[in-house]
Amino acid sequence: MNVLIIGSGGREYSIGLALKRDAKVTKIYFAPGNGATDALGENITLNDHEALVAWAKEHDINLTIVGPEAPLVEGIVDIFKAQGLNIFGPSAQAAQLEGSKVFMKNFLARHNIPTARYIETASLDVAGDFIETLTAPIVVKADGLCGGKGVIIAQSREEAKETAREMLSGNSFGDAGKKIIIEEFLDGYELSVFAICDGMDYVLLPAAQDHKRLLDNDEGPNTGGMGAYAPTPLVNELIYEKLKKRVVEPTLKGMVAEGMPFNGVLFMGVMVVAGEPLILEYNVRFGDPECEEIMPLLKNPFDLFYKAAIGDLASLNIEIEDKFAVGVVMASKDYPYKSSPKSEIIIDDIVHDDIKADAHISFAGVTKEDGKLYASGGRVLVCVGIGKSIQEARDRAYMLCGQIHFAGKQCRSDIAYQALGE
Repeated sequence: MNVLIIGSGGREYSIGLALKRDAKVTKIYFAPGNGATDALGENITLNDHEALVAWAKEHDINLTIVGPEAPLVEGIVDIFKAQGLNIFGPSAQAAQLEGSKVFMKNFLARHNIPTARYIETASLDVAGDFIETLTAPIVVKADGLCGGKGVIIAQSREEAKETAREMLSGNSFGDAGKKIIIEEFLDGYELSVFAICDGMDYVLLPAAQDHKRLLDNDEGPNTGGMGAYAPTPLVNELIYEKLKKRVVEPTLKGMVAEGMPFNGVLFMGVMVVAGEPLILEYNVRFGDPECEEIMPLLKNPFDLFYKAAIGDLASLNIEIEDKFAVGVVMASKDYPYKSSPKSEIIIDDIVHDDIKADAHISFAGVTKEDGKLYASGGRVLVCVGIGKSIQEARDRAYMLCGQIHFAGKQCRSDIAYQALGE
């Protein structure tokens, strides 16, 4: 089977790496890929959706997997399906679950899916009145896509009002902030949970936990994610069952009822408060860096993607490794404040057998010049360790981090601290 992966980050690299070890996959293509994905397959430079369809037909692509959210919101799935091609991801209509936070929150309310108390508004006066009813901290969200940065947790009512003013004026996020969500802050622990869906049926994958803050002890600014681990022991079977019955199943039924069946990844940002899971937000693709930890745990990744794409998850026997994965993001010197100068990546020879066997790099913000890899993005790569325990997996991930060098590299030293009781 020939597979095309849309995207260029660590998420797409990790999907390609998982498919590379699947005997059913013959050839992998990336559009556009990054400086390291050509070691897994072939990079192509097309980014126009119609051109990609024509290329996929010409190259006998059996399955296309869409990594990032932007092409999903733009309707790439609809374009491929109109030409009879198999593609993994939601339609443009269904992708509104991520493309519009207002649509998502109203959908949750319509279908009685547990979430925080909120309002949606384009009025600063209405926002201010609702803010006065809340106790800080207060969550303010821009409606549209903001590259994972459109959620602000204000520490006072005054800060919340100022944030709302900046969003609604267009100063913060342009048109994406012309409508906003104000919601109560939920105090609990956060999870990333992924359901692979085919419109009717679904497979719930092991829950992961992300680390958004730049620095140890969850200090510093928010980022796209500095590391993650899966599965997390903070989720028991009761929470999984509540998520299935109260969240995933009513979501799939609701999307069918509203004429937009959901195919692809339903990424649930979950806050567990006193044992009860509540939805913070939905995304319609894998999280990054959570994807880098989940992919190595899948024994039959191609079957999962393919059967979801063709609407046949009911016949799938999903196989998941009884192991843990921990991923540590290595970021560039000035991340997340500004771009950093390019820096050559030097990787030491790996001499430890367990690191060779049970750790790997998922490359993200890298380019290749004259056969050498350079750190060129904010989040450069993810060091992933696999083990029979979270501690073993983490030790391997950090041992691999020690083998990688580029100017100004930075990473957290406490990934998975929640699970290890640190």
